[in-house]
Amino acid sequence: MTVISRRRVLQVGAGMVPALALGARPATAQAAAIPVTGVVPAQLAGFDTAMKTYITERNISCAQLAVAKNGKILLARGYGSYVRNGVTVAVQPTSLFRIASLSKSLTAAALTRLAQDENVDLNDKVAPMLGLSTTADPRLADVTLVRLLQHIGGWDRTTTYDPLFHDATIAASLGTSLPIDREDIMKYVTGRKLDFAPGTKYVYSNYGYLLAARVLEEISGMTYQAYVHKRLLDPVGITRPRLGKSLRSQADATEVPYESQYTSKSVVDDSGATVPSPYGGFSMPNQGANGGWLASAVDMLKWGFVFDGAGPVLNAASISKVFAQPEIGVQPGGWWYGLGWQVRNNNAGTLNTWHNGSMPGTFSFFARIQNGVSYCAIFNRREETATPDFDTIDPILGQATGAVTTWPTTDLTPNYF
Repeated sequence: MTVISRRRVLQVGAGMVPALALGARPATAQAAAIPVTGVVPAQLAGFDTAMKTYITERNISCAQLAVAKNGKILLARGYGSYVRNGVTVAVQPTSLFRIASLSKSLTAAALTRLAQDENVDLNDKVAPMLGLSTTADPRLADVTLVRLLQHIGGWDRTTTYDPLFHDATIAASLGTSLPIDREDIMKYVTGRKLDFAPGTKYVYSNYGYLLAARVLEEISGMTYQAYVHKRLLDPVGITRPRLGKSLRSQADATEVPYESQYTSKSVVDDSGATVPSPYGGFSMPNQGANGGWLASAVDMLKWGFVFDGAGPVLNAASISKVFAQPEIGVQPGGWWYGLGWQVRNNNAGTLNTWHNGSMPGTFSFFARIQNGVSYCAIFNRREETATPDFDTIDPILGQATGAVTTWPTTDLTPNYF
């Protein structure tokens, strides 16, 4: 699940006015006292100060920030700490976080790589690839891979609901027990009518990315995670990212804990137990391709370097496809959704590309903007009732970028392989 910023501009120097944080408080000694790890060059101190203020205002216990320019990581920071097995652990620049919908850039690139290597076209129809019946709605025959990846496939979670977060409803409809899996979700959704004609409008769809991953597995003969590692991450030496698990007891050894004021009925079993929303309130294995990855901010920046030019992962033609405008054109705000990224033209004659991610216990934001600058921030909670607006991390980091007068040159990238 994600909440995408509609006000993303970040045309530094173009007179962009940052949105104000709701209920924001001034920086205090509390911000200065936040435990920190990693490296912040003096020239980029503004980023560090902004992050500490943001974290303090929102009572965030674990966070990361990484900043890069022209393919070099220049700032890598962990903020906060947590207790595990009675031991206080400081968040490191390499600690793992759930990144939520930042996962979509991996999935879209995987399908693009599949089309680059195999006899597959992104305009191919999905139903025959997966053996999906079109009886409930013949328009399902018009759903293509590219329409899945650009969120124009025909599913509208505001009209019905997001099937990735309604496990109990699906289980009851199918007469099966919890937990459900991806095949159950596909069976349920395929038996219902689409919400709109494919290719006619943009509506964000986690389910579309679930289907895309299943196509990847059918064509490649590999699991989704194995394909992403072998074809996308291994060739550029990115080793840490992996798919996350639902329960606290299943957390990776270097994974931070997730916080939420909310509880949910468990979807990982039929116990009917009430659980913390981040730990059993939704299924991480089912999120997979749309929001299931664990990574660090430095991992995401290194992943972003893949799109700077042709390389061992994607060729130039494939990268162009990733950022191309969809058939429905540009949204009213001047942006469009490519393949796993939001995109807009900037005032430097290039493209700003970005995405955020949001699910119970997680908020993430990753942007690649003009002049070779990129940054990623990840947090172990998201905006909830009575908390300030989390989307303000967007203009906050943009403002910090515009305030830099001299960029450092020491490349920290080799420290984080």
